[in-house]
Amino acid sequence: MDEVDDTQSAILAAAAGLLRHRTFEDISYLDLAEVTEVSERTIYRRFPTRSHLLEALARWIEAEHFPVAAFDTPAEFRDVARERFRSYDAEPAFAFVAARGTALSPTSEETATPITAAIVAMLEAAAPTLNRRDASRTAAALRYFASPMFWARMRTGFDMSAEETFAAFELAAGRVLPAAVRASWAA
Repeated sequence: MDEVDDTQSAILAAAAGLLRHRTFEDISYLDLAEVTEVSERTIYRRFPTRSHLLEALARWIEAEHFPVAAFDTPAEFRDVARERFRSYDAEPAFAFVAARGTALSPTSEETATPITAAIVAMLEAAAPTLNRRDASRTAAALRYFASPMFWARMRTGFDMSAEETFAAFELAAGRVLPAAVRASWAA
């Protein structure tokens, strides 16, 4: 089992390395096979389609290059979002791939991303009386506003910097938070 994980990680690391010099569209399975020194067939077994590769690469990039710092309160979440936007600005090629990967229909059955689980836990602690449906909707909105997809849209659509994107995030996220949480958001 470790060999499977090691091979998959090597393929994803190779793809990330190639992203420093070209776009995702310009990376072929043959390129990955040459860099990782495995057969092209092995790559196809791990990633049957480019969608599988893109989704896995996006998750790998998020974990390796944009790890989520721990947060328990809405104010700490704001700080984490600001740092993520700064990280995206520092490595835009990776951030754009992470954004594209999140836009795909899921090809795997992996669990929620760490930031999603942390947002849900934060909302449960900050607004314990919030009903399940509203908590899910709020968590989904907050996840989107802190995502590489939101950053990419602000960057490409409005040429916003990390700080400008954070200001848009802060405004949007502040509006979707339940009233009970808004007070701690502004703190």
